[in-house]
Amino acid sequence: MMPENTSSILTINAGSSSIKIALYAMDEQPVLKLSGKIEKIGAKPSELFIKENDIKNNISLNGNDFRSTTVSLTEWLKQQPWFKNIQAIGHRIVHGMHHTKSEIITKDLLDELSKIADYDPEHLPAEIEIIQLIKKINPKLRQVACFDTSFHTTIPAVAKIFAIPKQYFDEGIQRYGFHGISYSYLMKELQKINEAESKGRIILAHLGNGASIAAVKDGKCIDTSMGFTPAGGIVMSSRSGDIDPGIAWYLMQKGIETKAFNHLINHQSGLLGISGVSSDMQQLLEQKDNEDAVLAIDIFCYQIKKYIGAYTAVLGGLDVLIFSGGIGENAPEIRKRICKDLDFLHAELDEEKNNRNDQLISSANSTVKIYVIPTNEELMIAKETLAVYKSKQFIHQKNK
Repeated sequence: MMPENTSSILTINAGSSSIKIALYAMDEQPVLKLSGKIEKIGAKPSELFIKENDIKNNISLNGNDFRSTTVSLTEWLKQQPWFKNIQAIGHRIVHGMHHTKSEIITKDLLDELSKIADYDPEHLPAEIEIIQLIKKINPKLRQVACFDTSFHTTIPAVAKIFAIPKQYFDEGIQRYGFHGISYSYLMKELQKINEAESKGRIILAHLGNGASIAAVKDGKCIDTSMGFTPAGGIVMSSRSGDIDPGIAWYLMQKGIETKAFNHLINHQSGLLGISGVSSDMQQLLEQKDNEDAVLAIDIFCYQIKKYIGAYTAVLGGLDVLIFSGGIGENAPEIRKRICKDLDFLHAELDEEKNNRNDQLISSANSTVKIYVIPTNEELMIAKETLAVYKSKQFIHQKNK
């Protein structure tokens, strides 16, 4: 159990149907003391799964939808002896528009996020909700926004502007990119492994329930697969990825409403939609006799390979390819299929290393370094929150 007088940082990663929390002791670097998650909110009675010092515990919450679950969670947090020693709470905010770095959550920022909630109805309303609930519990407790989009604010106009009338760009419709907290973490980890490589031509593949690709050159993101919302880009577990915009028009002519269309492309499409079986990659890999399941995997790998080729052209070559996320870290078969026929890039897997999920999985003959690096968004949020906590911005806000 964490000592009651230990100053700490809490991180909260709220999605449309899940919440992850992590408690870190404040030091030169944050030290994880406790983690927890609530999954499938609304599909079943909510339960908080806690892990502390390798001890696991399940806590029933009084909630069967997102609001009642978050109310119950915040009540639980308030009752913990360590809660009074939390110095700051860091939140993953999926959509941050043009914000380039983490910052204190103020009323003005909350108002701004509320205005763009329709940009990402799958995440932003939930994130705003839990921030407001924490504020009710302890109005003086400082909260920090860590934006998933910040990593991508370096993308040039040629990659971020859609080919629609400019008035819509002026209204905020553009490629924003997501998974930025994960990408920031991966870049810092690569820097630890090989600083020179971190300044080269890099493709990052965050492959999980949500999946995206990013191209990085000289330490800056120059393009990414997700666009205006996290539904764009490559095929994902239940998200469609990029589709012909005419499909939206066609389905609306057929009578589909906007909310139903949003649900279709976010929750009924992707691997689930193609296979008709599951959105879970591991389950699909086990369905070897199911032609639709096999096709779903083939399309997933094909699209990623296509992006790798496109981004290699944009980068002017490729030095490093990094796999991360639940699929990227744990599915050797998927990495093998993606990297097959990339010989023209001089990118070659070492099969034994790949099957072991080693950190470096490229062969000795490969001029492209291929890595498997587990991501850690919670730790990145904690580090960003700690940096804001130590900044003049935090001291200024605290003295208000």
